[in-house]
Amino acid sequence: MASTRANHRVGRILAMAEKEVLHIRRDLRTLYLALAMPVLMLVLFGFGISFDVDHLELAVVDQDRTDLSRELVRHVTASNEFVVSHEGTSPEEALSELRRGAVTGVLLLNKGFAEDVKRGGAQVQWLMDGSDGNTATQALAKAQALVQMAGQSMGGTVLLTAPPLEARVRTLFNPDARSAMFLVPGLAAYLLAIVAVLITALTVAREWERGSMEQLFATPVGRLEIIVGKLLPYLGIGLLQVLLVLTVGAWVFDVPVRGSLVVLGLGSVLFLVGMLGQGLLISVVTRNQVVATQVATMTSVLPSMLLSGFIFPIENLPTPLKLISTLIPARYFVATLRGVLLRGNGMNVLWPQLVALALFALFMLVLATRRFQRRLD
Repeated sequence: MASTRANHRVGRILAMAEKEVLHIRRDLRTLYLALAMPVLMLVLFGFGISFDVDHLELAVVDQDRTDLSRELVRHVTASNEFVVSHEGTSPEEALSELRRGAVTGVLLLNKGFAEDVKRGGAQVQWLMDGSDGNTATQALAKAQALVQMAGQSMGGTVLLTAPPLEARVRTLFNPDARSAMFLVPGLAAYLLAIVAVLITALTVAREWERGSMEQLFATPVGRLEIIVGKLLPYLGIGLLQVLLVLTVGAWVFDVPVRGSLVVLGLGSVLFLVGMLGQGLLISVVTRNQVVATQVATMTSVLPSMLLSGFIFPIENLPTPLKLISTLIPARYFVATLRGVLLRGNGMNVLWPQLVALALFALFMLVLATRRFQRRLD
């Protein structure tokens, strides 16, 4: 008897899922929203958002005008990270260019630079526009490295400063410091969160508006069966989204997959179930497509961008926001994606993130089921 009831329940869930699949096939807008939009936005954001610093406009004031001073300028600009756009004769002229924003930095070589190089201890002055702190920090680090390499090739010691120690740094996981390697996993979580919540937020709300919910009430289908039946087709679409997004990330931005595919798949399923459940909960509560869309947007876009570690490190957030971020599932999925794709992590490292995603998914499904009432108000 118990097995018969279980079979009937499974049959009803599959019937609900089939009904939703038929609707999706008739509604091409849903398929576009679910499949095309994440890929398009990933490509646009991946190329449009970049923290990489290159082709910076540079003003050069070479008061020495010797072969060694010109060689230093050639070394600094050879990689095209700095491009000479102004050659001045006085520091005041170069500072004027810096002040009006025509250049990002000023390289100043004082008279007697070549003699100092031959004696083994020349110094150069580098002025940087600090109004953009991120650009200034990266540019100064690049300038330091370029000047030091130039000094070694010139047979002397050329310093921006005179450090008492020398640090040799090796960068792991993203040695080229490319923004795409850092941003694409976060972008994937951000886009999947938005799309998953939006497509399901409209599901039950649409049923209420069209009056077809009354027909469901006349059937023996239970609340949990309706929720799970509506969720399954979108879960399948969500997994296809994950494959598309990761494929585009690997193909277009060269993002690797260094860790466990099992952990990646499990994390993706748990994250999608949680976000789809959140969308279903919104649609159950609002019963209106316009309101459901507004609530879904507010509860997915900003939290997934600002409180997930996608752009801003969670460690840098104020304590209240840091506590709120523990409730944002995108935080744990971003950590899972970066751990698997970039660091090669497995279950032994990422199990706390998977547990958090599982708890959120369970909470959303239980709450959506309890809020769904088989009655008309």
